[in-house]
Amino acid sequence: MAKEQGTKPIAQNKKARHDYAIEDKYEAGLVLTGTEVKSLREGRASLAESFITIDRRGEMWLEGANIPEYLNGTWNNHAPKRKRKLLLHAAQIDKLARQTQAKGFTIIPLSLYFKDGRVKVEIALARGKKEFDKRQSLREEQDKREALRAMRYANKQVR
Repeated sequence: MAKEQGTKPIAQNKKARHDYAIEDKYEAGLVLTGTEVKSLREGRASLAESFITIDRRGEMWLEGANIPEYLNGTWNNHAPKRKRKLLLHAAQIDKLARQTQAKGFTIIPLSLYFKDGRVKVEIALARGKKEFDKRQSLREEQDKREALRAMRYANKQVR
């Protein structure tokens, strides 16, 4: 079988971009079992309530991510919401650990995808938005949409 090329998205954390202001992004590998990979190949995953922690030994963990059991799995199927280890360089983990000590910063998963046949997680160093920030960003997006709509309408009238 030929080796897979390119990226294939599995799951997005859409709420994260709404609730957090993203400062910096990283790509991390993920330690998985065989049935987890098979379940991900079927496109079954959710990052909705997931978060990332750094333990005392300097290891990063993805917690709360839901990868449902593989339907054709046997007795050795995985637990759907277990902790999963993230693979990053030690220097990157140290940098993220220092930055999360700063006020208001946290590490969140943004997306889960296959890259050249391996499962990767896009994680971000983020700061939580206040309620008025969320409303303002929604208003800005709506204004952009209305401006594009008006420009399309004006261009259509010219023809």
